Amino acid sequence: MTPAEVTHLSIAEAADLIHRKKLSPVELTEACLQRIGSLDAHLRAFITVTRQEALATAQQAVSAIAGGNYRGPLHGIPLALKDLFDTAGVRTTAGSRITADRVPEEDAEATARLKAAGAVLLGKLNMHEFAYGVTGVNPHYGATFNPWDPTHISGGSSSGSGAAVAAGMALGALGTDTGGSVRIPSSLCGITGLKPTYGRVSRRGVVPLSWALDHVGPMARSAADAALILKAIAGHDPGDETSSEEPVPDYAKMLEDSRLKSLRVGVPREYFFDNVDAEVLAAVRGAISVLEELGAQVSEVSLPHIAEAPDAVNAIMLPEALAYHHRWLAERPQDYGEDIRRRLETGLLYPAVSYVQAQRLRSLIVEEWREKVFDGVDLLAAPTTPVAAPSLEEADLEATLTLVRFTNPFNLVGVPAVSIPCGFTSGGLPIGLQLVGRWFDEGTVLRAAHAYQQATDWHKRAPPGT
Repeated sequence: MTPAEVTHLSIAEAADLIHRKKLSPVELTEACLQRIGSLDAHLRAFITVTRQEALATAQQAVSAIAGGNYRGPLHGIPLALKDLFDTAGVRTTAGSRITADRVPEEDAEATARLKAAGAVLLGKLNMHEFAYGVTGVNPHYGATFNPWDPTHISGGSSSGSGAAVAAGMALGALGTDTGGSVRIPSSLCGITGLKPTYGRVSRRGVVPLSWALDHVGPMARSAADAALILKAIAGHDPGDETSSEEPVPDYAKMLEDSRLKSLRVGVPREYFFDNVDAEVLAAVRGAISVLEELGAQVSEVSLPHIAEAPDAVNAIMLPEALAYHHRWLAERPQDYGEDIRRRLETGLLYPAVSYVQAQRLRSLIVEEWREKVFDGVDLLAAPTTPVAAPSLEEADLEATLTLVRFTNPFNLVGVPAVSIPCGFTSGGLPIGLQLVGRWFDEGTVLRAAHAYQQATDWHKRAPPGT
């Protein structure tokens, strides 16, 4: 295989070759590093590349596998981390000038679990500063460009994660999602990105944006690959008080049942299909039809209080972000990007009563959705974003508000949600379908996504020149 063919393998394909000793983790890692060297100057997906550490880990994988100590499907697989996951001995900038030289002494829990699974970590990925935006335009480390068209944004805040996976610089990545920051870049870059249930994956050692809304999730080319990463990082962490003790199933095994005959898919009547670009609407409607052809029972459903959810997200996120940044904002305001400083200052305008009322509304929505939504359907299906990737010139506040419109309600409720590619615009930009499930039912979300991907090839397409 050529280096390009090697780097566009799925994790499952590469894992099979590595396990059968038909592909060396060193060969695979070198191919990814070569791809980074040739493409990243044009895409700006990485902030830090840990070349020597990656090659050393890959060589250790070769030795371990040769000795019969194969750890599983991530052993020897090159992945990368959004640059707010702590990495012992490697700087974690959070995309900011303020923490540009911060070198943690310990790994984040998710980082440690990937290492324990034998993954090869290629480095730290570019991001919207402090994860507080969805365009991926960073004044300190440069904007991350969309591999499908570098005149367009990659989305954010996990911008480098989306671009790196789409361009074949890494076989998978970790991102974080507070209002859509895994799903938005996944949609805009044409990859698969999963926001698990709140508490499913530990956030210990991850630079926070909003403690009540932050999620850690995998980004990869397919639902099958996302399932492999999720299995490695999910599960209770005693060091994270929000971490759930809910048992973690074998997600990959759950994908073996691709039948959707008994699956009930709800299509929201309101909100999610308002003011949607015509090409996005057609692609998403077509994708829902494919699910129906695969046997799913599709019906319309209403989502109580959905119109109130975005304001509640802001009333929680902005004060919590301000609480984390309060000292730096007072002492080093000039070191923030203008958009981040403005958002942090906006947090000053929210009184405590608004925060408390938003949390009460959150509890009400969760209760009503349990009884009135997910009692009647297994999944929701909707567009991930109302539009495809905006141009760099359009990457402003209006674009931000547009891109988060269909993603941030599910952060408020805390349910699992995945974005998968379901088509392209006439200009060649990816379009994303969002599938949303019950709390801790990532298995059903991934199973439906996988079934759709078995019947289509959108997720197999690669950006031109990669």
